[in-house]
Amino acid sequence: MNGVVVGKKIVLITDPGIDGAFATILALHEPSIELLGVLPTAGNVSSSQATVNAQIILEQVDPPRWPRIGSAISIEYDTDGTRLHGSNGLGGIDFPTAKLHRLTPSDKLLVDLVKQHKHEVSVVIMGPCTLFAKAIEREPELPSLIEKLVVLGGTWHEPGNSGPVSEFHFFCDPASAQKTLHCGAHTTLLPLDVMRRLVFSPSELLQMPCQDSNASQFLKKIVSHGIGATSAIYGIEGFHLKDVLGLIPLILPGKIKTKTVCVNVETHGHLTRGMSVIDTRWGVKKNGAIEMAVDIEELEIRSRILRIMESF
Repeated sequence: MNGVVVGKKIVLITDPGIDGAFATILALHEPSIELLGVLPTAGNVSSSQATVNAQIILEQVDPPRWPRIGSAISIEYDTDGTRLHGSNGLGGIDFPTAKLHRLTPSDKLLVDLVKQHKHEVSVVIMGPCTLFAKAIEREPELPSLIEKLVVLGGTWHEPGNSGPVSEFHFFCDPASAQKTLHCGAHTTLLPLDVMRRLVFSPSELLQMPCQDSNASQFLKKIVSHGIGATSAIYGIEGFHLKDVLGLIPLILPGKIKTKTVCVNVETHGHLTRGMSVIDTRWGVKKNGAIEMAVDIEELEIRSRILRIMESF
């Protein structure tokens, strides 16, 4: 089509660990997606490392058309994900990278991209919600200008991964999670209950169809750490591609079953910080209701992901 990219316009907000790298690379290779921006944020790694990791991922793959890269805003959380993702978030491997100058702050770049493509951009938050909340402060009308907002965070029946009832992203910044879920955007929430369903075996992750491609070589290097850490931490053989699930409501919307709910986030509890308080009563759904994933068609989703890997 004369080199013109046709697809859903998507911006990824990511705290780039191993599964974030997978999600970014899958988005670059999925023909129904036009990846406009990769906006790093702290979470699994520090702000500065998040910016470096976003650049490393794109340099390693070197796609024909680069999305815009933002610069993570300066913020520190009380927790990090390096135990699972490695000391630098990418398996602890030191990848060489050029030093970029004058990157636009991620919150400003988000506003700029959405305003440039009003009502066309879907935003996928694969990390803490701080960046999105900061972008709303910059532009209060931002939620009304977004086509769809996908948030990976929270947990319903599944035990937490940053406490007994708290999911990591919401635990990092519960106030921003609350603000994001109540912003008025057309929102789909993917809690741990469905994120933990997307487990790929070591053989699927280490024996990719295109063994010699840049993407496959890079992902095989970093995922080895994740496989070992997942076995040590969770006793599971394989690795959860949780962030990858954030793409599914946009490329396979019919394969996720949702329920209309109201969600609040506990912001102050000593034992319950980041806890998702999910209200399913019909009478409260009129104000602040969102769609929450309660089930996924796992086989078809896995098949689509493996098919994208074949195009690396």
